[in-house]
Amino acid sequence: MSAPTAAAVPARAGGTWGVALRRLLRRRSAVAGGVIVLLFTVIALAAPLLTPYEPGSAEWAGRITPSSVPGPGPGHLLGLDSFGSDLFTQLVYGARQSLVIGVTATGLGLLVGALVGLLAGGLGGWVDTLAMRVTDVMLSIPALLLAVSVAAVMGRSPVAVMIAIAAAQVPVFARLLRGSMLAQRGLDYVVAARSVGVPTSRIVFGQMLPNSVGPVIVQATLVLATATIEVAALSFLGLGQADPTVAEWGRMLVKAQARLESAPHLALLPGACIAVTALGFTLVGEALREVLDPKTTR
Repeated sequence: MSAPTAAAVPARAGGTWGVALRRLLRRRSAVAGGVIVLLFTVIALAAPLLTPYEPGSAEWAGRITPSSVPGPGPGHLLGLDSFGSDLFTQLVYGARQSLVIGVTATGLGLLVGALVGLLAGGLGGWVDTLAMRVTDVMLSIPALLLAVSVAAVMGRSPVAVMIAIAAAQVPVFARLLRGSMLAQRGLDYVVAARSVGVPTSRIVFGQMLPNSVGPVIVQATLVLATATIEVAALSFLGLGQADPTVAEWGRMLVKAQARLESAPHLALLPGACIAVTALGFTLVGEALREVLDPKTTR
């Protein structure tokens, strides 16, 4: 009787995700966040189709004066930026940059953090102790400060930004998965599987891990919001892409500082893009957290 009980757990986990999806679609905040995220993704992927211009092009620099920047007009939906580039082009290509770096950094942090958490929670003992002491040290450093430090050491490149943001998230994912794995170790289905001689590797990867990833997936969604802000922050601090022709929302904020009085929209538009995108990921993540929380299940 014990073996069927253990084998049935993944099926129940799959059913849980189905129920969670239906509950998620009934939440207005989740739907609103999903629409924002979907719109952000479509704009980022379809950037070359949405604008005929190249990012970073200073083709219209001659139309910029010390006291004014051309606003919306024929051929330029949102006008020009302070360097003579099409503002709409900069915004949509900035979305692509944020999406690529944010998703890659989150995926990298999730992969490394999950591996550490899996080893710590699955094996325990000295492996758990060593892994947790390392993550404690990393967690003692503010995430943005750690990201800035890594980016400053590695230099200005997209890879450096990805690694910097990922490094700040590794201990979060590691602790979260490790905690979920430890909670699973004492449950009846794990004890039953061990009592009938199921190999440890099969218990860990086939039963404990699938039932422990829920909180990690929720955290990954929330981290995407943080990653969007950190990408912009690193760019704002001069630690982003070194190529000046690459559109970045953070760099656009830096360029707009000198014209806040005469052209405030140059700062408001990229700032709004950062805020709305982060809001979308946050709404989805918080809704996921609520629907997967057994305490809120009805």
